[in-house]
Amino acid sequence: MLRHLEIRDMLIIDRLELSFQPGLNVLTGETGAGKSILLDSLGFVLGWRGRADLVRAGADQGEVTAVFELPHPHAARDVLAEAGIAAEDELILRRINTTDGRKTAWVNDRRVSGDVLRALSDTLVELHGQNDDRGLLNPRGHRQLLDVFAGTARLMEQTRASWRALAGAQKDLRAAQGKIAQARAEEDYLRHAVEELDKLAPQPGEEAKLDAERRLMQAAEKIRVDIARAREALGLQGAEGMIGDATRWLGGVSDKAEGQLDAPMAALERVMLDLDEAQQGVEACLDALAFNPHELEDCEERLFAIRGLARKHDVQPDDLGPFADDLRARLNVLDSGAADLAVLTKTVQTAQANYDDAANALHDVRLAAASRLDTAMAAELAPLKMERAVFATEIGMAEAGPEGIDEVSFTVATNPGAPAGPLGKIASGGELSRFLLALKVCLTGQDSGLTLIFDEIDRGVGGATADAVGRRLADLARGGQVLVVTHSPQVAALGGHHWRVEKQQTDLATLSTVVALDPTARIDEIARMLSGDRITDEARAAARALMDA
Repeated sequence: MLRHLEIRDMLIIDRLELSFQPGLNVLTGETGAGKSILLDSLGFVLGWRGRADLVRAGADQGEVTAVFELPHPHAARDVLAEAGIAAEDELILRRINTTDGRKTAWVNDRRVSGDVLRALSDTLVELHGQNDDRGLLNPRGHRQLLDVFAGTARLMEQTRASWRALAGAQKDLRAAQGKIAQARAEEDYLRHAVEELDKLAPQPGEEAKLDAERRLMQAAEKIRVDIARAREALGLQGAEGMIGDATRWLGGVSDKAEGQLDAPMAALERVMLDLDEAQQGVEACLDALAFNPHELEDCEERLFAIRGLARKHDVQPDDLGPFADDLRARLNVLDSGAADLAVLTKTVQTAQANYDDAANALHDVRLAAASRLDTAMAAELAPLKMERAVFATEIGMAEAGPEGIDEVSFTVATNPGAPAGPLGKIASGGELSRFLLALKVCLTGQDSGLTLIFDEIDRGVGGATADAVGRRLADLARGGQVLVVTHSPQVAALGGHHWRVEKQQTDLATLSTVVALDPTARIDEIARMLSGDRITDEARAAARALMDA
């Protein structure tokens, strides 16, 4: 509920403070006095997109503060929690606009974005301006209005959930069908490639190993010649024989050398041991280099086969194994595709059945609600002097979607015997306003907590009809809050709280202000609305009669 509105330096308002009350709040004034500026300013602090040139001429910035009462529970508390703002019993919105167009907003002294303001505004205020009733002409909004009346929130969530499940199952089935189709298109290639890779069975690191063996075998003959020469040099005809002779010669004379040959002879024994180890190593190397020429051919053939497959499939030789695994997986999709498709098809059928059940249940609830809404509208239209009009909620089949299978449209016949048709083609401007008001009365029981603002909803009507509109607005305001901008004295007379918007002009500036009216001032204002600028005693008497009726 809107409790307080403070406006500074906005358009032709320098400073204005208003304290609103529960019930029916009425704002009146002459055309051009600035009533729309109040709504523009309120829309600004709520984050609504509107006119850009809001700052009063000569001011550096404009500022609007709105204070709302926030009972428990209230949908705004959920928005605040999501934004990380502590909810209190009083909600304070403040927003400034500089002359260069920069806008800054706060909620309870926490700086916020325009998106947060707009999310809050959806839970705080509902505005029906001079052209907002044209929303009734858009059938896309009719289903939502019917759902509000029917209270389909739980069924809507079930329908949306089942639609998401169905869409997901269909997506999985299409993906599986696509994979199978792709695999089938390349089945010959896959089977041939897998067979070829399985036959070769390359191992990680094998290509490098074969390459080393090939290079070794290619150089083996030259290496063997030098190694064989080294073996001869180390053998009996070489170092081994010479060291053996030296050992024998020194051994024959060592006893006469008084021990001076002991160390040399020990060294020669060590040399013989090392020489023997070297000879064994050389022999082992010669044995390793002894190979059949066919071994080189076999090595080269496998090495070239591995490299050829790697080039063919554009992968590294060591990646041929994982590549083969990937091809096998694609073949498995084809080989096991029938069973997988059967499972996925069954899942889609189950999801479709669940969606059909949810959508049909929602359809049944909407049908029942449509009948109740038509009856409720008939009861509401009679006091609005439209007892001969027929309002009908038509439900047709729409393309299945997350919100069900129904297409909803509101039709009217304003005269007996006349064919029913869309609101926009049948109803006049004044009739549209009354249809909107009747709908709001019907829907308010399901949509509490909002401050409802009506901007000249009574235009195009007068006399008894205007009185009926005012009484429905007063009924709508019971237990809540309704703000009405009106030119109708019949509506103004039914207000629980009354303000007059005035324009003050001087040689230097034009300013708009709002004055709270006491009972005496209310009589004069309603008398002015009845008779014009010259207020007569008869007009005051008529005003009192309207207020007392």
